[in-house]
Amino acid sequence: MSKEMPLQFLPFASSVDTGFWHKFSQLKLDVLCLKEEAVSLTGYFSNSAACGMPALFNVDSASFERSPGDLACPGLLINTNTREAFKGFDKARLLQEHGRTILRAITDGTALETPCLLNPFLLVTFADLKKYDFFYWFGFPALKQPSSVAALEPPQQLSEALSAGQIAQLESAVSAAGSLLLAFCDPSADPQHPGWPLRNLLVLYWHHWGRDRPDVRVLCWRDVTRGGARSVEHSLILKLRLSHEDGGGSDVPPSVTGWERNERGKMGPRLVNLSSSMEPTLLASSAVDLNLKLMRWRLVPELELERMTSARCLLLGAGTLGCNVARALLGWGVRHITLIDNGVVSYSNPVRQSLFTFEDSVQRRPKAVAAAARLRDIFPGVVSEGVELCVPMPGHPVGAAEVGQVAADVHRLRQLVTEHDLLFLLMDSRESRWLPTVMGAAHQKVVINAALGFDSYLVMRHGSRPPGAAPPATDGVDRRQLIPGHQLGCYFCNDVVAPGNSVHDRTLDQQCTVSRPGVSMVAAGLAVELAAALLQHPQRDGAPVSPRSDGAEAATAGPLGSVPHSVRGFLGPLQQLTPATLAFPRCTACSGPVLAKYREEGEEFLLKVFNRSGYLEDLTGLTELQQLTEATELWELDNDPDDF
Repeated sequence: MSKEMPLQFLPFASSVDTGFWHKFSQLKLDVLCLKEEAVSLTGYFSNSAACGMPALFNVDSASFERSPGDLACPGLLINTNTREAFKGFDKARLLQEHGRTILRAITDGTALETPCLLNPFLLVTFADLKKYDFFYWFGFPALKQPSSVAALEPPQQLSEALSAGQIAQLESAVSAAGSLLLAFCDPSADPQHPGWPLRNLLVLYWHHWGRDRPDVRVLCWRDVTRGGARSVEHSLILKLRLSHEDGGGSDVPPSVTGWERNERGKMGPRLVNLSSSMEPTLLASSAVDLNLKLMRWRLVPELELERMTSARCLLLGAGTLGCNVARALLGWGVRHITLIDNGVVSYSNPVRQSLFTFEDSVQRRPKAVAAAARLRDIFPGVVSEGVELCVPMPGHPVGAAEVGQVAADVHRLRQLVTEHDLLFLLMDSRESRWLPTVMGAAHQKVVINAALGFDSYLVMRHGSRPPGAAPPATDGVDRRQLIPGHQLGCYFCNDVVAPGNSVHDRTLDQQCTVSRPGVSMVAAGLAVELAAALLQHPQRDGAPVSPRSDGAEAATAGPLGSVPHSVRGFLGPLQQLTPATLAFPRCTACSGPVLAKYREEGEEFLLKVFNRSGYLEDLTGLTELQQLTEATELWELDNDPDDF
C-alpha cells in the first residue's frame, strides 16, 4: 500500500466582474450611504475549468439579486466607510462566526437539505468612489475538521479508475460505481488537488458517517465541453481516510480558515481601480452625485436631490450674474440649463463673467451660446443650450416693421418658459424683467430674481400665483402672521409706476451696471441657494415667510433652512436683510388685471404695453391711485392752518 499523504485543497481564486463594482457603486450611493450593515450576495463557481486554469469564484452585477442554488453560493458583503476601518476590521472574528454557522448547519442536518450552506463566502470592502478605488478581501470559510484527511494513494484520472461503460453511466446520471462514492462538482482543474468545496463536504460526511466509515472514495466531478464535445475524463477519484478523533467537544470553537491571498501570494486585500474602464462622462456624473449625496448622508437626510437634479432651469441673462448662477447650479447637480441673451462677449467680460475666455471675446461669440458650450466643457453630463433672443420690453416701442420679429421673440420666450421649471431673471435693466415676470406668473413657474447695485444686491423669489388665488389686499392683513407664498410680491410690487426705458438719454456709465466684483458672486450664490431651499421645502413655492426678524423664520424652515422672500445685502457695512412684502393688487406685472389681459389677448396686449405710455398704469388702477394721491395732497394744502 502506498504511504498515506495529507490531502491538500486548491483554494478559490476570486473573479469580480466590472459590472459588480458598478452595481455596488449604485448601491453605496442610493441605499447603503454610510451604513455598514451586511448585504446578501450570491456568488458561483463552475466545474468546467480547462486544465491549468485556477478555480474561479465569480461575482457579477446579478450577485445582488440571484438566489443561491446549484453551483451558486450564499454570501455577505460588509462595506466599511473608511480605509482605516477596512484595515482594522476584525476578519478573524467574522470568519470564526461563520465557521460556527457552517458547523451548526452540518450537525443539525440543515446542510443535507441545502448543500449550498456548505460553501458560503464573505466579502469585506472599502470603496473610494472619488478615485474609483475598490479595496476588497474575499473569505471562503472552511472548517479544519476532521483533524487529518489522508490520501491513501495518488489521485487517479477517471479514465484510469473506471471503465468506459462506467464513465458513460456517470455522464448520464453521475451515479456511484462500486463501493460508496462521495461526489461533488469540483471547480479545480489541478490533476493533483481537489477544489475548496470538498473541505466542508468532508466535515459533513465525517459528522454523519465518517466515524463508522473513515475510508471513503471521492469523485471530483469535472465536466468540460471542448469543441462541442463533452469530456469528464479529467475528473478525479480520491481514496481518503479520515481521522477518528473529533478534535474536542461541542463547546470547543471550530478551527476555521479561508481568507484569500492577494495577487502577490500574501495574506492581504486586493485593489482594483475602475476609473480607466469607465466612460469619463459617467465618471464625472457619478462624482457630482457623490458630492451631493454626502450632504444627505451626513447632514441633511431629508434632502431630496432629485428635485434639484431634475429641475429645468432657464437663465435670462448670460452676463456676470448668469455665468455665476449657472456654475452654482452645476454644483447642485442640475442637468438641464438654458441661457438667453442677445449680446456678444466683449473684451471686458472674461475677467468678470466666469464662463468666458479671451478667445470668446476675440471671436465675438454670442454670450448665450458661448456660456452653454463652456458648461458642457466643465460637465459633459449637463444638457445646456444657448438661445440668442431679444426680450421685448415696456418703454421700447415696436415699429410696424418690427412687429413680426417681436411676435417671434414673444412666441419663443413663451415656449422656453413653459418648457422649464425655474426662471432666473438676471438681466441688466428693470424693464427687461417685466415680460418674464408676467409669463412666470401666468404659467405658475418658480421665479428667482437677482439685481445688482454698486455695492448692494437684491435676491428674491416671486410669490406663487396658483390658479384662482388672487393677490391679497394690503388692508387688514395681520403682518404678525406668516405670509403664504401666494401672497408674496414680485420684483415690481413695490413700484407705483410702470417700467420704462431705463437707458434713454443716459451716459455710458449710467447705462452699464457698475458694481464691485464680488457682488455678483454673492448674489448668484444666494439666488441658487434660495432656489434650492425653495425646491426642498414641503410647500415649494408656496412656502410661507414671517415678516419679523426675531427668529420666527424658523417656523417656516425646510430641510435647508428658512426660505425668505428676499435678501438685500450691502457690502459697505457688510449687512444683510430679509424683508418680506405682500403682493400689490395694482402691480404692473403680477396683478390680476395684467395676468387676465395677457391670457386673453396675448401678443395684442403686449404690443399695447410696449407702445402705449401709461397703458399699464391705466389697466392696473395706478393712474387712479396717483390722481387720488394728488387730490389728497392738494386738499391738504388747501386746508393748511397756516393759510388762516
